[in-house]
Amino acid sequence: MTTVPRQPSSPDDEESRRAEARRRVIRRRALTLLTIVLLIGIPAGYLVISADQSRNSGKDKEAKYSATGLTIGWPSKVQRRLYEIPIPAHSRNVAYYETNNYKVSRLYAQFLTSDKGLDSFLEKIDSDASDLKRNALPISDRDRSVAGWNFSGPGPWYGLTHDQPDPKPTQSIVVNRSNPDHPMVYVVSTTEP
Repeated sequence: MTTVPRQPSSPDDEESRRAEARRRVIRRRALTLLTIVLLIGIPAGYLVISADQSRNSGKDKEAKYSATGLTIGWPSKVQRRLYEIPIPAHSRNVAYYETNNYKVSRLYAQFLTSDKGLDSFLEKIDSDASDLKRNALPISDRDRSVAGWNFSGPGPWYGLTHDQPDPKPTQSIVVNRSNPDHPMVYVVSTTEP
């Protein structure tokens, strides 16, 4: 058996191997970079977007709940049931405002109704028109300020406080009878959770 002497490799082969090895290193680094972007970059981007949306949502809620004064419209059915403010059907100029903290929750409501609507409202809170006392204004100055109410206009003014045992709400009611056929009713219902 004859053996062929081993020939030294040509310099061209060595250069092509180095170039191939370099391409492989570059490809491997590119794949590593792509993997890092996919595994870390995309979730991090998602977190940044999510955090920004959450922060903006919080600002919107803060603006909504830090507003003071009444909101035009009817309180929700749940609010009316919880605070026991049965606003009569066909009432106008309805507005409300709710405040909550760890000690007490209040719903401020106002509405313009008819004599029949006032009687219906008072009946539903276990009261009647004879319980209304002339020139009685049981809604406190603090609550008037929160709701933006001023009871100094033409009257006559009537009021009553409907006390109930906890956890039922207590209603402070003021009625303006300057228009005898359409009384304006102001209510602050307070509950202690």
